Amino acid sequence: MIEMFAALTFPRIDPVVISFGPFAIRWYALAYIGGLTIAWWYCRRLAARPPREVSAEAFDDFLFWATLGILIGGRLGYVLFYEPGFYLANPLEILMIWQGGMSFHGGLLGVAVAEIAFARRRGIPLLALTDIVAAAAPIGLFLGRIANFVNGELFGRPSEVSWAMVFPRGGPLPRHPSQLYEAGLEGILLFVVLYILVRRGALERSGTVTGAFLIGYALARMLAELVREPDTHLGFLFGGVTMGQMLSLPLALAGLGLVIWARRARV
Repeated sequence: MIEMFAALTFPRIDPVVISFGPFAIRWYALAYIGGLTIAWWYCRRLAARPPREVSAEAFDDFLFWATLGILIGGRLGYVLFYEPGFYLANPLEILMIWQGGMSFHGGLLGVAVAEIAFARRRGIPLLALTDIVAAAAPIGLFLGRIANFVNGELFGRPSEVSWAMVFPRGGPLPRHPSQLYEAGLEGILLFVVLYILVRRGALERSGTVTGAFLIGYALARMLAELVREPDTHLGFLFGGVTMGQMLSLPLALAGLGLVIWARRARV
């Protein structure tokens, strides 16, 4: 039995920061804006480090491309990976992005497409661009997971740990605050690991940082999914595996292959 009295009080923070009549600014939107802005600043800083294959000014233009990739890819990824049946029956709902429903894996694919197109258009080495973007990506992941926590969504499974919380949308049982776990793993820890790699000259070994990001995110996500409540309309896929874990496994394999390739290319 889960002991109700052991649960921490969920901090009820209004998801809406401020509203003007029918228009509202939400913490979730600010997380996207803040993540993109801080990541853009960090990318410009990293571009000044050797090997300097991408100019800092290039990221002024790429910010727009990345934003489109995240929004379009994230939305289409959610539609295709999580609720294809619903959106096939209600295609106009696809455009209603303000109602929620974004996929990291879809956003990652969207940014990848944007990176390929931008690198070709500007004559920039692709992996030099992806390495810098990957090093900054945990910033947005951290803020996004904090916004998930504020919204009381994507919570964890029922638990008896002393820091479990009763989420407004999660029923009466105390649950793991899995959003905070992911903020720590995908955001803070992954950022630190990539920062150390950059400080040790990983940007001079094209593909290393990108591969390390893919591996690190995949491992963090698959670990967090062990205590995260699976999507109600999907549940567990097979053998206790969740959609998040299944989508993350190819990322880990791709990242491992990229790191191995980068090391061999350097020899």
